[in-house]
Amino acid sequence: MSEELLPNYRIRRGSTLDRALLVKFMQRTYQEAFPQQDFSHLPRTVEQYFSRETPLWWVDFVEVEQEEAPEAGGQDNSKSRSVASVATQSQNSKLGVSPSLPHSPPPSLPPSLRSSSPIAGLWVGNAIDQVQGDRHAHIFLLYVVPEHRRQGIGTALMQYVENWARARGDHQIGLQVFQTNTPALNLYNQLGYETQSLWMVKSLHPDKYD
Repeated sequence: MSEELLPNYRIRRGSTLDRALLVKFMQRTYQEAFPQQDFSHLPRTVEQYFSRETPLWWVDFVEVEQEEAPEAGGQDNSKSRSVASVATQSQNSKLGVSPSLPHSPPPSLPPSLRSSSPIAGLWVGNAIDQVQGDRHAHIFLLYVVPEHRRQGIGTALMQYVENWARARGDHQIGLQVFQTNTPALNLYNQLGYETQSLWMVKSLHPDKYD
């Protein structure tokens, strides 16, 4: 079962059978940031943390057929188009998505991107607030393939998961992001996310201190 996320894009719940595809999306995410690194450990990460308690959603691109010309009798499809438009506006209102966002499908997509393969993925786990002691949603993965970026998908997915977390009673939602990922940082800042803590690391490799 899927539902409209944005015009031309539908969101559906994944299953625990999607491990291989989830690994593929995680590899894409990290390889974009660290192209020289080896991420062969990611299948173990997915195996350890992916379960029915850590939901996964996929976004599919739905190519819209061109409108048909009016029939010979003069009847057209304006009424049905109007109903569809109202439904779309209603869904966007629920998501808090501005209708002014550029939701037009990317032009001249290669055939591989017009298939049933998802064009975005969202994986969510759980974390415990060590100050308040409350469980809350924690975003493990948010990835949109490059050809479908700048369509408002990332924003819509974030608002979708926030609504999901709010509906189950969460009081907050969290995530981790690399400091070098400027587009993601800009998105999260625009959506009201704030830095609560810093994850600090130190290399123990001796070459660093020779």
